[in-house]
Amino acid sequence: MSSIYNLRQISGMLACSGQPSAGQFPLIAAEGYQVIINLGLADGKYALKEEGALVKQLGMTYHHIPVQFDDPQTGDLIAFFKLMNQHTSDKTLVHCAANYRASAFTGLYLFSTGRLNEDEMITFIEEVWQPDAVWQQFIEESVDSLKEQRF
Repeated sequence: MSSIYNLRQISGMLACSGQPSAGQFPLIAAEGYQVIINLGLADGKYALKEEGALVKQLGMTYHHIPVQFDDPQTGDLIAFFKLMNQHTSDKTLVHCAANYRASAFTGLYLFSTGRLNEDEMITFIEEVWQPDAVWQQFIEESVDSLKEQRF
């Protein structure tokens, strides 16, 4: 699994990464992953055609929340939190094209559950990438909402 682009193993039950290849999904299944959450676009440059069917064929659960990279939405983040909360006891891989969306959403989820404080969350995201102005604003607004428990 270490060959998956920008893979971050968070715990024994959670990882986030860039887009796995078709050949890497059997390895992911063999590692015991039960849930795949794809935050990339289905028709994006790095998208894997028929990813959902492949994941299901390997016995894993597949969820797709297509997050527009240049316009992330709070509704997408809320949908992601709901999925994560539904699968707390399942080994889960969250991915997108390059682990930018995935690390931001996963970091915000870990912050929302108290597993990371705000500084740790920012470091977690910035170890993968430097969010641009759009994502910086989205992250800041999400943190503010989470602090006020508006989600």
